[in-house]
Amino acid sequence: MNILVFNCGSSSLKYRLIGMPGEEELAGGEAQRIGPPTAEPPRIEYRVGKQAGRRETPMANHAEALAEVMGLLAGSGCGMPDAVAHRLVHGGNLVKENIQVDAAVLAKLEQVRSLAPIHNPPAIDTLKACRNQFPELPQVVVSDTAFHSSIPAVAAAYALPRYMREDMGFRKYGFHGISHQYVTAQAAGMLGIPLEKLRAVSCHLGSGGASLCAVVNGRSVDNTMGYSPLQGLVMSTRSGDLDPGITLRLLAEHAGNIDDLEGRLNRKSGVLGLSGKSADIRDALKLTASGDGADRAHITTGVYLWRLRKYLGAYLAIACGAHAVIFTDTIGELVPEVRQVVCSGMEAFGVKLDHDRNTKSALPCDVAADDSRVRIMVIPTNEELSIARSAYGLLAGSSVLSLK
Repeated sequence: MNILVFNCGSSSLKYRLIGMPGEEELAGGEAQRIGPPTAEPPRIEYRVGKQAGRRETPMANHAEALAEVMGLLAGSGCGMPDAVAHRLVHGGNLVKENIQVDAAVLAKLEQVRSLAPIHNPPAIDTLKACRNQFPELPQVVVSDTAFHSSIPAVAAAYALPRYMREDMGFRKYGFHGISHQYVTAQAAGMLGIPLEKLRAVSCHLGSGGASLCAVVNGRSVDNTMGYSPLQGLVMSTRSGDLDPGITLRLLAEHAGNIDDLEGRLNRKSGVLGLSGKSADIRDALKLTASGDGADRAHITTGVYLWRLRKYLGAYLAIACGAHAVIFTDTIGELVPEVRQVVCSGMEAFGVKLDHDRNTKSALPCDVAADDSRVRIMVIPTNEELSIARSAYGLLAGSSVLSLK
């Protein structure tokens, strides 16, 4: 079964055509700069087998990007997919599981459109366009929150009145579940531990969003993100944890303008808000040594790393007797300085980094010292493959989570 996976951003559309169950990538790429004009023209970076290329083409919206991608696939010799799988960041209480899409599911998706304003709308629009253009293809949504459905009530519940928790759906959902699920399974395989016995802390540190996940017996028991992806760590433009009193004060200052406040907390805070220059923590790390803005960069990196260390310690306590700490995604994989600082002084938790391994090892790898009780794994994430596995398991009627 060839499954076409779509992973939407606000102005991008990543895609991969994967042959299952063999997990062979047949084609893939990314449509970039979708929507309003930018300094560079919209384009599709694509690959078929070992061949790669670029095609510049107008794409006013995700439906047009979808049509261009399907045209590329048709001309590549790969043929039409047997099914399409879409990443859904936030299904709320209405779409809790990975599910095949029908009219009823589509109606529920429309109701959760606003829960993740950056990611849900383009994903839903792409799904609708795909159903319209290719109604014969089975479509599946794979939810970022599904892996976190095992979070117990004591971790998921907010201390709010019952009607808010039950009627309004205010609870911790957790996010980046597709990535956390993938690297957790990979770590279990690398360590030779059955997945159902693995205890770990997974650190998904992206150049945009970031979260930690406590894993006990292969299942998520807590995630630093909450009702929305805004909670938790300091991220590129998101504030992370915030005293609710600040939100109330800001609402009063902005005369109750919720859209303006949402934009400030989601798009103008985090590393960007702290540094005043860049949303990428790598830029702040470079500036801490010397140069203009070194003091502000030092505060930025300090706050970012403090929050990471605090949550890592807390989650190591939750995953008591952890086998591994796992680092993944852009920052987790490519910035050894972050791993070095975050793991420094963690010997009391059984975490001890080897400096040379941390800076010189090819991925995936274990960068822990020989005498570290907890292994420190650096594993490239693969959300598209994780989505394909889940979709194939759903469509084939069996779970496909084992490693090749």
